[in-house]
Amino acid sequence: MTHPYPDSDQRVFHEHRNLLFSVAYRILGTAADAEDAVQDAWIKWSAADRSQVADPKAYLTRIVSNVALARLRSTRHKRETYVGPWLPEPILTSGDTAETVMDAESVSMAMLVVLETLSPLERAVFVLKEVFDFSHAEIAEAVERSEPAVRQAAHRAREHVRARRPRFTANRSRQREVTKRFFAAATGGDVNALMELLSPDVTLWTDGGGKVRQALRPVVGAQTVAAWFAAIGTVTYQGIEPADMNAELVEINGGPGIVFSGPGRPGRVIATVTLDFDADGRITTIHNVANPDKLQAIADGTTYGVGTH
Repeated sequence: MTHPYPDSDQRVFHEHRNLLFSVAYRILGTAADAEDAVQDAWIKWSAADRSQVADPKAYLTRIVSNVALARLRSTRHKRETYVGPWLPEPILTSGDTAETVMDAESVSMAMLVVLETLSPLERAVFVLKEVFDFSHAEIAEAVERSEPAVRQAAHRAREHVRARRPRFTANRSRQREVTKRFFAAATGGDVNALMELLSPDVTLWTDGGGKVRQALRPVVGAQTVAAWFAAIGTVTYQGIEPADMNAELVEINGGPGIVFSGPGRPGRVIATVTLDFDADGRITTIHNVANPDKLQAIADGTTYGVGTH
């Protein structure tokens, strides 16, 4: 990725660029908005009196958090009037960027969906406290709130997330194995094999944004979800014949995922699928993003570093 920054200022900013994107993406849930927030942070950094900045990393993180929070507030209305379920914008990640299970979990589609249910302030505070380990005082400065207000928001957010996102994660190699089996069963149209992998009350969320044909409500239950995926190999989708559909296993948002694309090189990306698992490794939730506006980061082939350090 090229960085449009003058040489004199580039080094320090570039050194922390991945971290800034990591913060902004978790607060905003879209790569495009996160990139804009990082660019805004660059503009503010360029205009600042940097001789007064003792800790560039903390200073830049504060700037990007503040910018991302303001941007989240302004985009919230669009998300509330969205056609069908609103899902985060998926990104390609590399195996070594999710340095810990917590890094991977905090950028997973499932966690980002939970974060979407928080208020903008709670979301920013949760990300900075629980994911990036900022102190309440540092967060108060970043989001321009009092420390007691930040403590209260952190407590509310933590309780909310804990209630919706129990702290268990299936073994990572088990996740990969189940995803591979799901991939084979879905692309082969094998309903029975799919049924074996799905939790009985599995839920499929599909995001077409009103741009492409998708379910406008969650699809619930192993039988219905299995049938939905088994049909992939039998129906024409967005003008693409099943025989021309390509599917590839990749890492999306810190975990195994599937990218579906049309013919050609590079192919037109038409959907991503990511899976969430229970403690036994059964699939409990499937997130299917098909809105073309949300597939640009995947189509570009950019791999993002989303570590927290």
